[in-house]
Amino acid sequence: MAKSKSTYVCSNCGYETSKWNGKCPDCGEWNTFEEVELKVSQRTGSKGRGTIRDISDNILSVNAIDADRREIRYDTGMKELDRVLGGGLVKGSLVLLGGEPGIGKSTMLLQICQSMGEDHTILYVSGEESVRQIKLRANRLGVSSENLYLLAETDAENICAAIVKEKPEIVIIDSIQTMSISDISSAQGSVTQVRECTNLFMRTAKSEEIPIFIVGHVNKDGAIAGPKVMEHIVDCVLYFEGQRNLTYRILRAVKNRFGSTNEIGVFEMADCGLLEVENPSMLMLEGRPSNVSGCCVACIMEGSRPLMAEVQALVTKSTFSAPRRTATGYDFYRMAIIIAVLEKRLGFFFGGLDVYINIVGGLKLDDTAADLSVAMALYSSLTDKVVDEKTIAFGEIGLGGELRSITHAEQRIQEAERMGFEKCILPLHTLRTVNTSKYKMKIVGVRSIRDAFNEIG
Repeated sequence: MAKSKSTYVCSNCGYETSKWNGKCPDCGEWNTFEEVELKVSQRTGSKGRGTIRDISDNILSVNAIDADRREIRYDTGMKELDRVLGGGLVKGSLVLLGGEPGIGKSTMLLQICQSMGEDHTILYVSGEESVRQIKLRANRLGVSSENLYLLAETDAENICAAIVKEKPEIVIIDSIQTMSISDISSAQGSVTQVRECTNLFMRTAKSEEIPIFIVGHVNKDGAIAGPKVMEHIVDCVLYFEGQRNLTYRILRAVKNRFGSTNEIGVFEMADCGLLEVENPSMLMLEGRPSNVSGCCVACIMEGSRPLMAEVQALVTKSTFSAPRRTATGYDFYRMAIIIAVLEKRLGFFFGGLDVYINIVGGLKLDDTAADLSVAMALYSSLTDKVVDEKTIAFGEIGLGGELRSITHAEQRIQEAERMGFEKCILPLHTLRTVNTSKYKMKIVGVRSIRDAFNEIG
């Protein structure tokens, strides 16, 4: 028999407790606890203990399991998406796609239905739109696959029952915040509903070996609403980044059990849907100003892909008692360290000046190799000296003002030469590992940021 058990769950972080609290001890938010009634099943055997099933027949040798890439991965029809997934959609995997509302999550998933629908049956389940509304969106995107089936439903148990009965090869759930289980008293989108629905879809995906895409919206802090209760359940977590008023989108993996988390995919939003950007470096450098101080180009590594990014800096006199420091697309604390190094080691004064750093194109630079480009942009803006538009710089800055060696130097230089750059400034320790005779561009190795600034003139 089953009895009801009550618990309190924080709607912000998912913390559970048996008693109501005004303040969550985990995340510190106030008035976020909600009472949830759970049904606990008590199954007893002849001696009052839980029934134990014999699962020894399910134990298999690792060498007896077939894991041929052609058998377990599906090509989505989008090379950028396949790159982020690690080579394609894995059979039986659970993929969470998160992003702000209107960023393009549903658009991308509906687009891949056209190419994947040529060889596979797809079930698109929507809890936000009717089937007629999905059809109108499919017509706009040019999706007309005969193997695409639509279902408007919010009951997770009914959806899983339909998946088991119809056995589609691919399932899309849009979105997890609209799904619910009737036995749970919480409202749709609550922590308990999101977690239990995701668990139910996970068991269905594994037992039937059907890959399932789950769409998840993000909250005001940028985390997937729920917020983190789903990420440890699913196999792959993808984030769609970008601003809705800009046309470019970046798809990034923050968790991937079947591939690297360093790869990114770049897309452009157009009237006909999302378009793949095969040359993101050219995209990021498009429309660069010439003969303007405060600009320098960096080269970062996103997985196996070198990517160019324009760093812009603006140093100007402050009208406030406390100068402003703003960084868009770059770590704020990293910028503060670079400014401190420039003041201490080179004697440049930023104390009464506002400093603004911007990475063009909405890209976020996490690679420390961009330190030198940021420092050169700051120096250029402060002294009003222009960095030649055909010059690129990369290197990590130490607290002593020295330049530390970086990885993947050959790939960065090759990408810079392909993009038409004529001069490359990099750490001297890194230069010793590079065969400069292969390149036509001028490659300069420097020991410190002072030496790098001397190359500007």
